[in-house]
Amino acid sequence: MASLGFFGIVFLFVTLAISLAIVVPFSGVLVRFRANFNPKGLRLDEEGSTAPPTGPVVKSYFAMFQRVYRIEGWQGLYKGLMPTALTTFAVTLFVLAVFDPEKPRRHSKYAAPDTGILGTLVYSILMLLVSLPATILTYRAITTPVKLGYFNGLRAVRVLLTPTERRRPWILYLTPGLMAAEISHIMLIVLVLGPLRRLLLPSLRESSGYQELSVVKVAIYTIVAIVSTAILTPLEVITTRLVIQRNHASAEYNSVHQEVEGDSEPQEEYGNEEEVIGLREEGDPYLGLVDCAKRIIDEEGLSTLYRAWWLTLFGIWANAFV
Repeated sequence: MASLGFFGIVFLFVTLAISLAIVVPFSGVLVRFRANFNPKGLRLDEEGSTAPPTGPVVKSYFAMFQRVYRIEGWQGLYKGLMPTALTTFAVTLFVLAVFDPEKPRRHSKYAAPDTGILGTLVYSILMLLVSLPATILTYRAITTPVKLGYFNGLRAVRVLLTPTERRRPWILYLTPGLMAAEISHIMLIVLVLGPLRRLLLPSLRESSGYQELSVVKVAIYTIVAIVSTAILTPLEVITTRLVIQRNHASAEYNSVHQEVEGDSEPQEEYGNEEEVIGLREEGDPYLGLVDCAKRIIDEEGLSTLYRAWWLTLFGIWANAFV
């Protein structure tokens, strides 16, 4: 860290702040688009009676963006900013302290430090274990209609976590199917996509990278990227659904209306007359990775598993030549 110097560190964090200001609205819309529960027909409620479809019909990522802005405004687009910023700055400080800043490292959704396949796998799983609680808080902060504020962390934790999760925070890792979905996602990237990328595509960080480009290899990698997208996108949609599914919450509460234990005062919400998204009732949770996939297909259709697939494909290609 010292090798960067004071101004280097300041410049780095200013750059991170600008990046967050650009990325947070788009990532928040993606979370809500994939989390929105919109069954294609009548369902049975907890008493066995037919219940009408719930949740707004939002057919595209950009339609969700417009809906969020219309109902919640700019403040709604920046929901989840604080946990995202704190996590980003904490991870950055860790990387600066542990790794050599003079050596370029690749830290992104589809890349990890070049330490070999096994080292990359271990690194990715460790980062998952460290960041999962922050991811859960971020996703829930994005999907709740409650106005949390930016500097009232204790209240936000009371709103976003159930009493059981606050008493036993390790239960977050035991959310049915969540770790299976996350580790499957990591293994596909590290064990399949990464090696094939290094085999087929050169790194453009090197001066000879452009000269080594081959149309045939690029075409093959395009097919690999498309197949990977077909597998990764459902895993990402399932992960989103499982991350916002709270553990041991009372059945009377809906996932969108986060439980606040002991709070009798009314909670200020965005869009009191209209909610941005709808979620499944907590009294009928997903029971695991396979169960989540099956229920999404049965209740909402196969296309729900491929919401915003093009962003996943873009993410793969954005890191292809790094």
